[in-house]
Amino acid sequence: MSVRYGAWAGGPDPMEPPYDIRQALDEIGDDVLAGTSARDALNRLLRRGPSGRDGLDSLRRRARERSRDLRRSGRLDGTLDQVRELLDQALEEEKRALFPIPDDAARMAEAELDTLPRDISRAVRELADYQWRSPEARQTYEQIQDLLRSEVLDAQFAGMKDAVQNATPEDLERVRQMMSALNEMLDADARGEHTPEDFAQFMAQYGDFFPEQPQNLDELVDQLARRAAAAQQLLDSLTAEQREELAGLMAQAMAQSGLADEMSRLQQGLRAARPDLQWGGRQRMDGEQGMGYSDATGALAELADLDQLDELLSQDYPGASLEDIDEELVERALGRAAVEDMAQLRRIERELREQGYVQRGSDGLRLSPRALRRLGSTALRRVFALVEAKGRGGHDVRDAGAAGEITGASREWRFGDEQPLDVVRSVRNAVLRNAGAGAREVRMQAEDFEVVETERRASAAIALLVDMSYSMELRGTWGEAKTTALALHSLVTTKYPQDAIEIIGFSDYARVMSPNALVEHDWDRVQGTNLQHGLMLARRHLDKHRGAEPMILVITDGEPTAHLAPDGFADFAWPPTDETIAATLAEVERCTRRGATINVFMLDDDPRLVAFMQDVGRRNGGRVFQPKRGALGEYVVADYLTSRRGTRRAG
Repeated sequence: MSVRYGAWAGGPDPMEPPYDIRQALDEIGDDVLAGTSARDALNRLLRRGPSGRDGLDSLRRRARERSRDLRRSGRLDGTLDQVRELLDQALEEEKRALFPIPDDAARMAEAELDTLPRDISRAVRELADYQWRSPEARQTYEQIQDLLRSEVLDAQFAGMKDAVQNATPEDLERVRQMMSALNEMLDADARGEHTPEDFAQFMAQYGDFFPEQPQNLDELVDQLARRAAAAQQLLDSLTAEQREELAGLMAQAMAQSGLADEMSRLQQGLRAARPDLQWGGRQRMDGEQGMGYSDATGALAELADLDQLDELLSQDYPGASLEDIDEELVERALGRAAVEDMAQLRRIERELREQGYVQRGSDGLRLSPRALRRLGSTALRRVFALVEAKGRGGHDVRDAGAAGEITGASREWRFGDEQPLDVVRSVRNAVLRNAGAGAREVRMQAEDFEVVETERRASAAIALLVDMSYSMELRGTWGEAKTTALALHSLVTTKYPQDAIEIIGFSDYARVMSPNALVEHDWDRVQGTNLQHGLMLARRHLDKHRGAEPMILVITDGEPTAHLAPDGFADFAWPPTDETIAATLAEVERCTRRGATINVFMLDDDPRLVAFMQDVGRRNGGRVFQPKRGALGEYVVADYLTSRRGTRRAG
């Protein structure tokens, strides 16, 4: 059997590496760590767009700019101006021809022309049977009918204007037959009897009327219905007088061409097929130059596309998704480059989901546990960058204790070691030694043996209390507190899995928070800093881990202003009442008797806060820190590492 190798040509390359979304993840992480919710950070990335590409906001801005330019491009009553000019020209030419004729018939004709209605539609209708004396005037009047017929047909069937100018009766009959066949096809589709073969036959016969070359009936109906809806909006946007004149002129032109019945039938069929379109309503056009009926219809159809695209790009509606944004709509409104920008945004969202970094729920996108782990690692790397810059690094104590955890390394055996032997490396050492001596047998000696190296690690129970009162957001310290909490959680769960950490957020009440809940936290403008409740939950966590070293770390920017009353509800007061201070200090005493050290990291220098926390430090024996802006993570992580070593760092 012969095998031939070559470039893959069966679709996406199955061996292609996953799309690199690390930059997108980092941008999301930057926003989250700055205090933004994960959902907002994901939406912000899509609005901002990746490097080198337009995001939703930029595309939306371009759509609005195009809409503004269209509205300034002209007025909607241009066809009425054109008809009025042609009518005035025809009357002037006819009167010029009548003036030298001396008979009474000429005078009667002049009187008839002078008494024509001011309404253009009625004037054109009354001249339908007029016997023109001037060939030039007759030709100018006939141009009115040609103009109206071509404008109406081109408004409905884009690109037909040139085809029906100076059309013969045979040409108009073919147009009527096309419209009749189209109406029959729409009726069959409404009955559920339309087939692709019917459409193929229709296009084979009348495809020259449709330069956009639709591929099926749905595409054709979409094109025609959008323009028909725009034509109705055009009429609704005129004054009542202008609307009556233009509607009358178009009806006359269609009736004289034998197309009125089929056009009316087509309008009804399109409305029934696409009731979701905006059929009617006023649109504002502020330009100075009058636009023809067909051009104005095209402009309004484009405006409708831009308005729809603007709403979709806002993603500001329930269940919004990038999949809602139609690629053809984007291309029609903004061009091919915008389609590629949208494809890039969709790919980022899809890859984030397929690679397990985001999940879509009823409330939109949210970060997955995998993304949260990466976010915690990112936060930890940033903190360690500061710690290592100041000479604070690893802290593990390597020892021969059998209770330690394997590090992956080994060393030579020493008398008294209790670690398990590294059999592979021990035998390898003996083989190499015997081979070097030329021996045919492998004999083990004491110097060949190696043991698996382990670390001795004492377990700790850590309760990290994070102030979530609204003042944290107002002072701009919430992002730093969130980064610190995620960094410490990542450090403990990855490098010290034998330790037990619990994050407790507190405002008017306290509650245990997962990293995901911390990241997704949205602000409730509630009042209260209930440290007492937070310490109560911390003590419960420590009680679950009796054999571990108890540690409580508190991050806050204000003194306690709330406590749990006897009825279990939060009692808030500002300034703090004696009851709140007493209840909080009583909980500090309980933690102290439990053997827990409370280390406090203050994010404000308010004298009342400083005085209260110093009192906590005196009662508990813990330390009180006041880190500078940007140094909170360094202080908290370094304090945890120092406490695990059993030493103390100067405060």
